[in-house]
Amino acid sequence: MKKFHNRTELSYHIDAIKAKGKSIGFVPTMGALHNGHLSLVNKGLSQNDIVVVSIFVNPTQFNNQEDLVKYPRTLDADVSLLKTVSDTTIIVYAPLVEDIYGGNIKSQSFNFDGLEREMEGAFRDGHFDGVGTIVKRLLEIVKPDYAYFGEKDFQQLQIIIKLVELHHIPVKIIGCAIYRAEDGLAMSSRNEILTQEHRDAVPFIYKTLKTAKVKFGTKSAQSVTEWVEKQFKQQPLLELEYFSIADTKTLKPVKRKSTKKTYRAFVAVYAGDIRLIDNIALN
Repeated sequence: MKKFHNRTELSYHIDAIKAKGKSIGFVPTMGALHNGHLSLVNKGLSQNDIVVVSIFVNPTQFNNQEDLVKYPRTLDADVSLLKTVSDTTIIVYAPLVEDIYGGNIKSQSFNFDGLEREMEGAFRDGHFDGVGTIVKRLLEIVKPDYAYFGEKDFQQLQIIIKLVELHHIPVKIIGCAIYRAEDGLAMSSRNEILTQEHRDAVPFIYKTLKTAKVKFGTKSAQSVTEWVEKQFKQQPLLELEYFSIADTKTLKPVKRKSTKKTYRAFVAVYAGDIRLIDNIALN
């Protein structure tokens, strides 16, 4: 498996691949890979000759520096896991911070038509400027034909689609279904640092989302929201940060349901000091 730490060397290699008429897929990650990431890689391989997987813990999208320090870094294990998928059609790009940012670790400012101000943006100041900065930079370096993102970070997915549109980046963004553990927990690198007690408690998140979906069929968004908030108040190991039912296009909270629009329910929950997010399509 080819592994690059330098963007210039990676670019030369990708240019040589493209010169042969081969297509490039791209899966950007922050490492600590799991089966959810592998599902994105497999999707990419089904549509491309080569898939580049970036492994980079991006400092500019952490508004909590303790979270940045705690984030797992497992490059050797990540490469070994990727080899179980393919040793010849996957390229790993694992840059140092300097290779991405030079000496200036700072986010670019973006306007995503208000998408960045809802939900995660309201609770994580500057987060989507960091996301936009790193994704734009990686897309410019890798120059993929297709890039794959999981719907667990649905707000991020919509923002990246908007980023590509606004900056005329020649790539097709593919959203992929949430990959879940058998008990329904959305797969996340953060799951690995949950205590066993909290790991046993967190399937409640998806269970509650599924019930909220059923209730949304006959109840108002406000009624469903109040019910969810009440359920989490009864969970001593889980702290609800927010629950929102939003329009999938604007991400703005729904006030009155319309049969002409599609909605999703979004949730952010603390299990101890580990923050987890999830969402579910409602119609």
